[in-house]
Amino acid sequence: MTTIKHILQREVFLPTDERLLGVVSVTKAGKKKKTSFLSIAVTTEKPVQVKIYQLKKSEKGETYKRKQTWELRELKTVDGKDAKNDTAEFDLQFEKTYKWVASHPRERDTFLSSLWKLCQRYLKRGPVFLNVPDYIREDSLGVTDVRPHGVEDTIAAVVDEDYQAITEKEEKDLETLMKQCEHAISNAEAFAEQLSKDLSVLDGANIHSIMGSEDQVVQLMKLLDDGVRETTKLETKLNRYDELLASVKEQMESMRDKDTLIHIQNKNHQSLIDELENLIGRLNLDHKHEKALLDGDLSTPSGIYESTEAAEELQKCMAAEIHPALMKMQAVQEQQKRFGKYRVAFAKRLSHHLNNLFIHQGNEMSETLSRHATDLKLPPHHSCHRDLTPYAELMMWLKEADPQSFQQLAKVYTNNLSRLYDKEVKDFFELAKQRFLHAKTVDKKHGGLTVPSHRFEGSGSSLDRAMETSPRGRTASLQSLDSADSKGSSQDLTRGKFDQVFEKILCELEPFCLAEQDFCVKFFHLTLDPHSDDLESMLEDQTSKHEDTHSVHSHSSQHDDDDIWVMRPQNKAKSLAERMMGELFPSLESELLNFITFGDKLDSFNSMYMLVRMSQHVIHAQDAGSFLSKVFANVLVNIKRNFDRFILHRIKAVEEYRISKKNKCGVVMFVHHFEDFAHQAEAIFQGSDRRADLDKAYSKLIRTVFEQLLRISTDHPKTPKDVVLMENYHHLYATLSQLKISCLEKERKDARQRYQEHLQAYVTTYLGRPLEKLNTFFEGIESKVASGVKEDEVGYQLAYSKQELRKVIKEYPGKEVKKNLEHLRKKVEKHLCEEENLFQVVWHSMQDEFLKQYKHFEHLIAKCYPASNITLEFSVEDILQFFTDIAQA
Repeated sequence: MTTIKHILQREVFLPTDERLLGVVSVTKAGKKKKTSFLSIAVTTEKPVQVKIYQLKKSEKGETYKRKQTWELRELKTVDGKDAKNDTAEFDLQFEKTYKWVASHPRERDTFLSSLWKLCQRYLKRGPVFLNVPDYIREDSLGVTDVRPHGVEDTIAAVVDEDYQAITEKEEKDLETLMKQCEHAISNAEAFAEQLSKDLSVLDGANIHSIMGSEDQVVQLMKLLDDGVRETTKLETKLNRYDELLASVKEQMESMRDKDTLIHIQNKNHQSLIDELENLIGRLNLDHKHEKALLDGDLSTPSGIYESTEAAEELQKCMAAEIHPALMKMQAVQEQQKRFGKYRVAFAKRLSHHLNNLFIHQGNEMSETLSRHATDLKLPPHHSCHRDLTPYAELMMWLKEADPQSFQQLAKVYTNNLSRLYDKEVKDFFELAKQRFLHAKTVDKKHGGLTVPSHRFEGSGSSLDRAMETSPRGRTASLQSLDSADSKGSSQDLTRGKFDQVFEKILCELEPFCLAEQDFCVKFFHLTLDPHSDDLESMLEDQTSKHEDTHSVHSHSSQHDDDDIWVMRPQNKAKSLAERMMGELFPSLESELLNFITFGDKLDSFNSMYMLVRMSQHVIHAQDAGSFLSKVFANVLVNIKRNFDRFILHRIKAVEEYRISKKNKCGVVMFVHHFEDFAHQAEAIFQGSDRRADLDKAYSKLIRTVFEQLLRISTDHPKTPKDVVLMENYHHLYATLSQLKISCLEKERKDARQRYQEHLQAYVTTYLGRPLEKLNTFFEGIESKVASGVKEDEVGYQLAYSKQELRKVIKEYPGKEVKKNLEHLRKKVEKHLCEEENLFQVVWHSMQDEFLKQYKHFEHLIAKCYPASNITLEFSVEDILQFFTDIAQA
């Protein structure tokens, strides 16, 4: 270990001016890893720093390097594990506990002993040493009976600090000394003898110097004795002075106690005066305020201001914070009683005045209503609010001072104005209905408008009547186009007017109700919390009732009411503002619902207009946190139900549609109806946040249309199934491509694919008939080849010999082919309708398919009848000419 210590001192600590004082070889407890060294080192320069290092060999194993460093003051606990038995384990606790195992118990004890000494020397508050033997501690070095054998030598070595390398100064001095002796290196014994002689000479010189200074020592001792005598005399004088000042001290302490009592007394007197002045100031009501409370004029602005100021001062006096002990004073009690009388008298006078004012204003506004113009406009109440606003602060005082009178006044206000507001709302909605019916009557006289049946519950004729007024173009005839356009234009005009009337109603209701609500909140000091209404519970309750009542339609509408876009607050306690507004406008919701029903009966398409308009106003009302938001939310639920029923009836009409079997099918009427519905819906819902509801309706309608097209195509006796589906899918594809409805993009692609599939199916089915025998002959050849007969051996079959082939080919010369194609053209024209104008598309597809068959026949002849020189009696050019001539004709 000494060798390791010297190496570490030279390689690690000497370059950094540190001296190594202790080292131990350790491994981590419980782990088998390479050995490392824990070492203690101090700096050679002041201030002295003591550090603990963990040293490890480098990867190449040539040098040592520091892995971890701790300051000695960071050491908290040293645990030796066992104080009685030899063990190599020990723990050092810094920021965390490190567990070590020394290579030998003696090395551990030597290291811990060095650690103890350094802690005692350099730390005022050292770490705690636990479970370490007593002989390690410095104050127990003399106890030898408890030391294990061989430990004395170890401790002695530690005390002597073992071998230490010389410093640079010592090294220079040694070199100087060696230079003075010529044989210092060649003859060590002579050099040592010379050093001994020099040391003896120095010791003798020291002794002579000490003996020569004996007289000086005696003189110093004499001076010290004289100093002791003088100190004794001074102490005697000080004791006499203490005796003289003892009586003075008692007198000064007595005077200090009396001064303290006087200071406390003065302080208490001043505190009492301050408290009384404060109490009088808080309970003092100015004479002018007393006069205003008892006799102030509540009908003039100045009188209202003085009364308000007096009421606030009275409230401050009565609410003043007074110590309970002071409340027992008779003067305080009498003053509080006087304030109570003022409060009761003023509250009674204020309540009587406002009660009369509410009644007077209600009567005055009723007279104004009877003289009001017949415009579709709700009368404003700004003047009433303006007259009552100055009393708002007094109402706040009354709410705190006399809650019962305050509630009674609020009841008088609502009772007087609710009758007025109820009449205004009812007259307003009645006027709106009359205005719309009058405008509609004028349109009937001038535009020939016929009100359609909006409930599609019966056969196809009822559906036809329902959609006659829809705006769409028809190619069947110019007369039908003009009729549909004129009726559709009139119907659009009527619906537009209804939309304008409905928007006017909502625009009038919002400022009408919000102005009243804002006044009530400010005047009656109500709490208006936009999150106080239980709209969620209300919506859920109404939705569940709707589902119970209309369970027969649950497959299409029971889940849609949950999609109403409203804010749904959490608190279930209704605010005072909402209750008061509900009492002021008892019939607002019912009148609005009646108008919704009125509009829906006029035309089911109105439900779409109302859904969009009401959704916009619900959002605005929610932003204001108003009573109107609940009313609009209720109405929006009903509008949404009407819209769902509207979509349900259209779906039912499609499902029950019966097509006429006397004529060819063409584009089915409910496909036109879907086109009309989509055009109008896109115009209505443009830019609306109710788009999700329309997308759901689109999905249901288009799915039903696709399903019912399959039914109708199968049932029609005169038009082939593929033609019915081809034409209707083509029309749907064209409609969806024009409208570009994003939610129906999948259905648009599906319609295109189905259209192409049925076009190809129709062409393939009917193209074989012009060359029926030829098709049959070659189908037989293909079946033989498929059964295993070689292609060049087919001609040896009796039924498919060259003679039979020539016979079949002769039956179809060019003239016969053209004749058969003309006959096919007549059938195609008979099947297709003029509206979709698909003849050229179908005819071109048939031309391509016919050329494909022709080339297939030529290929089979070349394979199965090689070198026979047999060809069809018409060429590709002939086929192209036939189709062109027929198409132009």
